[in-house]
Order: sequence, then structure tokens, then C-alpha cells
Amino acid sequence: MGKYKMLCLDIDGTLLNSKHKITEETKKTINFATHESVNVVLVSARMPKGILYLQEELGIEEPIICYSGSLIRDKDANTILNKYIPAHTTKLVYDSAEKMNIHISLYKNDEWYIESEDYWSKQESEITGITPKITNLKKTIDKWEESNDGPNKILCMSEMDKINGLNKDISSRLSEYINIYPSKPTYLEIMPKSFSKTTAIEYLCLKLNILQSEVMAIGDNYNDIDMIQYAGVGIAMGNAPEKVKKYADDVTLTNDENGVAAAIKKYFCKEIM
Repeated sequence: MGKYKMLCLDIDGTLLNSKHKITEETKKTINFATHESVNVVLVSARMPKGILYLQEELGIEEPIICYSGSLIRDKDANTILNKYIPAHTTKLVYDSAEKMNIHISLYKNDEWYIESEDYWSKQESEITGITPKITNLKKTIDKWEESNDGPNKILCMSEMDKINGLNKDISSRLSEYINIYPSKPTYLEIMPKSFSKTTAIEYLCLKLNILQSEVMAIGDNYNDIDMIQYAGVGIAMGNAPEKVKKYADDVTLTNDENGVAAAIKKYFCKEIM
């Protein structure tokens, strides 16, 4: 089967095609890998509910890495690791987004909080199949501040120029306290500092006694760069931005051309029936 014992897969733009589905060919090759004792780990900026149904569809039982590494859960929904963005920092991001009229979503454990439904929340709900909880975000943040708590992730969504402006603003002031990634031109994802897809993968490698050289990672966007660089072999999807491809050891086909399946066939078995 080769030297790779862990296969780390990003979800959106990687595992899923542009219709947000896993193709039969991709399922087949992942099934082959799992039967050859490869640990297949789903690694995403999504919340647990947005990952678990895909894990069930694939029939895999490894822990899931949520919120780009700030939350890890096992197959029984037990929390293995849970980190959050401090409420004070969350408030600063919220204020900036509000001033620029940018949608902001807060995620904590298995809840998705928004202030009101809009184009952006509806689009995200259609992609993930999850319904957000409408609440007063200022009051929610205040409650977290009182209890020394905060969200696992902040998601800001808007037109590209607004997202670029917000990215520059909060990066200049807050990059010491949070990780900031544009996951697509209209999405800005914000996570706790010092926690990433790579730190979560390293954590699981220690638990499963797997070496860094035995890890293969496949991703398509900026928040996948760190795990692509970390892995024994890091693979970028054909649909990834050119900057992401530059960090990869290899580039596979696009997510609409079964790129994940092609990579598994290339590195694990060239003849999967």
C-alpha cells in the first residue's frame, strides 16, 4: 500500500465537487484506502454537523478536524481538543465587520450564530445543509466575555473588495491574536491563534503513532497551505489558486475531475478496480 498511513482531506473544493457532492469514483478510492488500513481524516473549516454526514457517507471512523483545527471530535462526538477566540478579540472583529456592512457568523461547538438571515447565510446554509441560530450577536459575545469564553470560528462573507478591506484592517491590528484566512474571494475565516489544520494533524499523529513522513494531505485553498507543507506529500487540487499550488509537492485534477480519486490511485494504488 505504500508508506502513507494517514490521508488528510479538505472538504469544500477538494472532497466535494462543485455540486457539493462526493462522486462515486471518489468514494470507491477512499473505501479502498480505508480497507488498506489508511487513516482517512476529514479536515475542514466546517462545524462538526457539516462534516459528520460526509464521514458517515464515506463509512470512515477516524476523528474529524473542525474549524481548521480548533476543534477535534472522535467518531462518538466526544471532544478531543477545543480552542476558542477570546470574546474581546471577537468583539473587535464584529465591530469592524459591522462598520463595513459585512455579514458575520459566529461558530461554537455545534452551533452557528447569525444576527439575521441574508443572502450570505442562505448561500452557506444551502452548501452545508445547516440552519443557523438567529440571535443578538453583541449579547452573545458579552456573555462569552463574562464566562471567559468565545467562538471556535468567525466567518465573514461579502463582496470581494469588502472582504479584502476587512482582511487588511483586522490583519494589521489583530494578527497577533487570530489566524485569518480567505477561504474563497468572498469568505474570510478567522480562527484561534496557534491552532491550525497542521497542529490538529500533528496532535492526531501523536495519538495514532504516525510519522509526519507518513501523512498525505490534499487541499485547494489558502487555509490548506500549512497542512500541504507539513505533510510527507502535500497535494493541491487542480482548481486551487496558483499560490496554493506553489506550496504543493504535486497537483492533481480538479474537484470536478475526481482529483482526490486520481491522487489516491497515484500514491496508494495505480489499479483500483
